[in-house]
Amino acid sequence: MTTFSSLLQHTEGHVLVLTINNPGKRNAIAADLYDNIRAALAAAADNPDIGAIVLTGADSYFCAGGDLELISMRRELTYEERIERLGHLHDVVCKLRDYPKPIVAAVEGGAAGAGFSLALACDLLVASAGAAFSIAYVKVGLTPDGGITGLLAQSLPRQLLTQLALTGDRITAEQLQHFGVVNQLVEAGQAGAAAIALAARLAQGPRQAMGSIKALCRHAHERTLDDQLEAERIAMAVAQGGAEAAEGIAAFLGKRPADFVGLRRGAAG
Repeated sequence: MTTFSSLLQHTEGHVLVLTINNPGKRNAIAADLYDNIRAALAAAADNPDIGAIVLTGADSYFCAGGDLELISMRRELTYEERIERLGHLHDVVCKLRDYPKPIVAAVEGGAAGAGFSLALACDLLVASAGAAFSIAYVKVGLTPDGGITGLLAQSLPRQLLTQLALTGDRITAEQLQHFGVVNQLVEAGQAGAAAIALAARLAQGPRQAMGSIKALCRHAHERTLDDQLEAERIAMAVAQGGAEAAEGIAAFLGKRPADFVGLRRGAAG
């Protein structure tokens, strides 16, 4: 029996590249994928040499979502056991969303179901031209999960979201870029390289400030303006007293590049 790792890892400079890997199944979610993603994120969180992460898929496709052969076996589980299993996906979606370092999704070919959720949970999304996305749970008698309806509702009109969920129709990367879901559209075969280049740029930035920025942007649509102003005031007060601001301001006034990577290494040492 051939064995494989469901998550491949390598680094390019200060960028950790995580590649979903399930040969022959368009990278459908293997049983241990969520544990592997959690472990990789935990290991990178305190590594000062890692400033950003790219999440992608092997063999020119991001992720086809749940493996229906595995999902079909859940009929034999109790309701409580099914709830517990579904919690693993939702936990990983939250960990990607709340991660302190920037995460860029690189989507070649497309993403479906839970794979689409994983891509949307990242901070930024780079996709290849012609990539197709779907939430086609309805075609197999299932309902959406992985936060896909909540994540898409932040960008898509309700009628379009409902159409995609009820029909299982695909939506292209070009259409998603129109709605602001795709940050960067590149030629086929270039999503990985473009995402790594973007992540490399982000990896040079101030970690704590970027973590606060991520949180502010994430919650902005949920809060009143008054609440968001208060959150911004607290974040700015913290930032103004920190080493990152000291380095950034000194670098600006001294007309030199800020060395936030060196600052991270010094703090870790």
